[in-house]
Amino acid sequence: MPVQRVLLALLFCCYFGHTQEQKIYGKIAATQQSLPIANASIRIENTELSTNSDVNGAFSLAIPPMESYIISISKNGYEPLRLPITVGTKPLDLGTLFLLKDVQVEIITNLISLTDSELENGEEQIDSNQGLLQATKDIFLRRAAFDFGQAFFRVRGYDSNQSMVLFNGMPMNRAFDGRPQWNTWGGLNDATRNQSYTNNLSQNNLTFGGPLGTTSINTRPSALRQGSRVTTSFSNRTYSSRLMATHVGSFSDDKFSFGLSGSGRWAKEGYLDGTLYNAYSFFGALEYKPNIEHSFLATFIAAKNKRGRSAALTPEVTNLTSRTYNPYWGLQNGKIRNSRERDIFEPFLQLNHFYSGKKVSLTSGFFYQNGYHKRSRLAYFNAPNPDPTYYRYLPSFYINNRIGADFSNADLARSGFLAQPQLNWNQIYLANKSSNQNGKAAYVLLNDVQDENILGISTTANITLAPQLKLDFGANFFQHSLQNYAQLKDLLGADYHLDIDPFSNTSNNTLSTPEVKENAVFGYHYKTRVNNLSGFMQLSYSFSKWSAFVSGKLEQKTSQRTGFFKNERYLNNSQGDGKKVNFTTYGLKGGLAYQINGRHLLEAQGLLSTNPPTLQNTYINPRENHLIVPNITSEKISSINLNYQLRLPDVTGRLSTYYTRFQNGTDINYFYVDAGVGSDFVQETITQLDRLHKGIELGFTFTLSPQVKLTTAANFGNYTFANNPNVTINFDTAGAEEELINLEGNLDLGKAQLQGLRLAQGPQTALSIGLDYRDPKYWWIGASANYLSENYIQPSTILRTRSFLLNPDTTLPFADATPEKVQTLLKQQPLPSFYLLNLIGGKSWLIKDWYISAFVSINNVFDVAYSTGGYEQSRNGNFRQLQEDNLRDNPSFAPKYWQGFGRTYFLNLSFSY
Repeated sequence: MPVQRVLLALLFCCYFGHTQEQKIYGKIAATQQSLPIANASIRIENTELSTNSDVNGAFSLAIPPMESYIISISKNGYEPLRLPITVGTKPLDLGTLFLLKDVQVEIITNLISLTDSELENGEEQIDSNQGLLQATKDIFLRRAAFDFGQAFFRVRGYDSNQSMVLFNGMPMNRAFDGRPQWNTWGGLNDATRNQSYTNNLSQNNLTFGGPLGTTSINTRPSALRQGSRVTTSFSNRTYSSRLMATHVGSFSDDKFSFGLSGSGRWAKEGYLDGTLYNAYSFFGALEYKPNIEHSFLATFIAAKNKRGRSAALTPEVTNLTSRTYNPYWGLQNGKIRNSRERDIFEPFLQLNHFYSGKKVSLTSGFFYQNGYHKRSRLAYFNAPNPDPTYYRYLPSFYINNRIGADFSNADLARSGFLAQPQLNWNQIYLANKSSNQNGKAAYVLLNDVQDENILGISTTANITLAPQLKLDFGANFFQHSLQNYAQLKDLLGADYHLDIDPFSNTSNNTLSTPEVKENAVFGYHYKTRVNNLSGFMQLSYSFSKWSAFVSGKLEQKTSQRTGFFKNERYLNNSQGDGKKVNFTTYGLKGGLAYQINGRHLLEAQGLLSTNPPTLQNTYINPRENHLIVPNITSEKISSINLNYQLRLPDVTGRLSTYYTRFQNGTDINYFYVDAGVGSDFVQETITQLDRLHKGIELGFTFTLSPQVKLTTAANFGNYTFANNPNVTINFDTAGAEEELINLEGNLDLGKAQLQGLRLAQGPQTALSIGLDYRDPKYWWIGASANYLSENYIQPSTILRTRSFLLNPDTTLPFADATPEKVQTLLKQQPLPSFYLLNLIGGKSWLIKDWYISAFVSINNVFDVAYSTGGYEQSRNGNFRQLQEDNLRDNPSFAPKYWQGFGRTYFLNLSFSY
C-alpha cells in the first residue's frame, strides 16, 4: 500500500506538472530606435490566449506547457511578427523581439487620398477608400483604394453609404445621404491613424455594420505613438502644399495623456483648371486613466475645407479644350474666381468612457456636432445662360440644326468659344449694372446651405460568458436637425434681387417682401428633423477549428419636414410641419469559419436586412413642399459572402466571392426634359428599384526574398439593374395651362426598361500586379501596373419609359420607333478600358532621436487619358429628338464625362521625435 500511494503521488505530481501553465515573457521594441513598443498585441495562434505589451514594451502570458505554438505579434505601424515556440516545464524568456516599421503604413500615411472630380457622389466614395487605405492590411482593399481608386473604383460596386464609420465607438454616417463625411476630420492623418477595418459581413464587436464593412477610428492618445511629428507635402493633384504638426504626450505618471494636431492644405489651382483648395484642421484629445480598468476621453475636432468644383463635359467641349478644362471659373481682376465652391465646416465634441475588466468591457459616448455645408452656384433670371458650355454657344448647335447644318455660324461659335472659354465675370457685372435693370439683379451668386446639428449618445458592452463564448450588444440614439436654405452670397454689382420664380412668375415666399439683399435667406428655407434609435446584439462562439457568430439589429427612424417659407406654387403644402415619416427596420447576419490549419481558413457569411431610405430619397422636392415619395418603403438587402484565406510562410492572401441584392430602392433626380408627354423641369422619382452585385475578388502577396514582394489583386464584378422600376415625374402647375404636362402636377410613366443594364458604379473589372523592393538600408521602391475596364455611364431612366416613344405633338407613338431602332439608340456603351502605371519610393533615416522619412509617388506615369464615369443627359426625352441629335458626330446633348487625372506626383517629408 505505501508503494502504491507513492506511485499514485508521483503520477499525480507528473500530471500536475504537465497540466500546470507556464509563463512566457519578453519585450517588444522597434528595430531602428530600440524603443519599447506599448500596446502591441501578442497572440497565440489557434487559441484564445492573448495579451498586450505595457508602456515599457514588456509582456507575459501563461500557456499550457509541452506544446508547440505560433506566437503572433502585431502593432499598427509595424510589420507583424510570427515565431514558432515550444514551451517546456520552465518559464520561457523570449528576450527582446524587434518589429520593423511597416513601409506600407508609411506609404499609406503619405498618400494623397482625395480627388475632386465629382462623379455623382464620387467625393464621398474616394473618402471611403481613404478609410480602407488606413484601416486594413488586406492587399486587395489597399489596391482598390489607391491604384483602382484613381478611376473611382468602388469595392463590390457598393455606394459608400453601405459602409459604417465609428469614431471611438460612435457612428459617423450622415442622415442626409447615409455616407460617412470624411471631410469632417480631413487632414488629421496622424491623429486618426489608429484605425481598424472589419471586412464586409464579418463580425464587429461595436456595431452590426453594413455590407461594405466597418471602419473603427480610435483617437485615444494612449494608443498613439508619443512624441512630435512634423510633415510637409507637395503635389499637383487637389492641393499643391500641406503642412501638418502633431504632438502626443503624457503627465502625472501617465494617468493623463494628450494629443494635439493641426494641418493646412492649399492650392490656388489643382490639377483641374480653376479648382482652388483651402483646408485647415485641428485635433485635441485628453485622456484620463485613473486605473487600469477605466479611461475617460475628450476629443475635439474642427476641420474647415473649401474647394473649387469641376464639371462633367461632353466630348465636343473636351475636344475643343483639354481634359483639365473647367467651365465654372473665370478671371476677375486678374484672379481666378470659381462660381462653384464647396465649403464644409462641422466641428464636433466627443466624450467617452471606456471600461475594460477581465470579462466585461464597456464603451460609452456622448457626441455633439454643429456646422454647415455650403455649395455656391451662379443663378440667372430672364438673362442669357452664363455657362460658356451652354449648348446654344457651341458649334454643334448650328451643325445639328433641324433645317440643315449651318457651318458658317458653327465656325463663328467655335471661334467665339475658344476666344472666351471661361466664365465672363466682367460681362456679368456689366449686365447687372445696366440701366435696363434698374438695380435688379439678372445674375446672383448664391450658396445652397445645409446647417446641421447632431446630438447623440451610445453605449456598447462586450462580455466573455465563457472562454469560447462572447456576447456583444449596444444601443445608440442620434438626433439630427438639418436646416436648408439659399443664401444670397453676392449681388454681383446689383442693388437687390427679386425673389420671384422667372418661369411661373410666382413668389418663393409670400410671407415677406420679394426684394432681398446680400446675405439674406431667399428661394427656399426648411428644416428636417431626424430621430434615430438603433440597437444590436451579437453572440460569437469559437471551439477548436470552428467559429461562428450571429448578429441582429433593430432600428427606429422618424423624420419630419418643417417649412419656413410659404411658396406660392404650393400654398397649402409648403409652410409649417409636414407629415412624420416613420420606419422600423431590422437586420440579421451570421457567419461560420473553419480553420483547416494555421495556414488555410474558410469563411461563409450571410446578411438579411432592411434599411430606411435616406432623407435625400424621402422627399420629392423638399425645397418647395412637403411631398413624400408615394408608398415609400425600406430597402431590403440580402447578401452572401464566401472567403478563402491563405497564410503560407511566403504567400498570403484572400479569395472571395460575393452575391448581394438590393430591393425596393428609391432614387430622385432633377432635370429639364422634352419628353413625349411634354416639356418641363421635373422631379423624377424612381421606386421599387432592384440592383444586383456579384463577383469575385482576390489579393495575394508573394515574398520572393526578404527584400522583394510581388502582389496581385483582381476584381471580376457584374453590377446590374435587377428589375424594371417604376417612374413618376412631378412638376409645378403654376404656368399657363396650355404649357403644362397636366393639371395634377404628377404623372406615372410606368416601368423603365432598365433590367440587365450595368450600374454606373466605377470599373467592374480591375486587375493589378505590383513589385516592391525594401533595402536593408531603409529605402524602398515599388511599382504597380493596373488594368481597368467594364465601366459604364449612368443611363437616363426617363428615356427608357413609355414617354420616350410618344410624339409630343400628337401624343401618339412614333411610327418609325421600331424596337430595333430604339434598342440601337439606347444601347449602353462601356467607357474605354485603360492601363495605369504607378510608382512609389522612399527613404528613412535615424539621426539621434529624430526619425526622418521621405516619400514620393508618381501616378499615371504614362499620362494616360481616361474617363472615370459620366451620365446620359435626359434633355432629349423623346425618340425623334434623340435620333436627330445623334445623326451628327457631336450631339448637342451627348453624354457628359468626368476626366481622370493625368500624370501626377506627391512628395512628402516627415520629421518625428
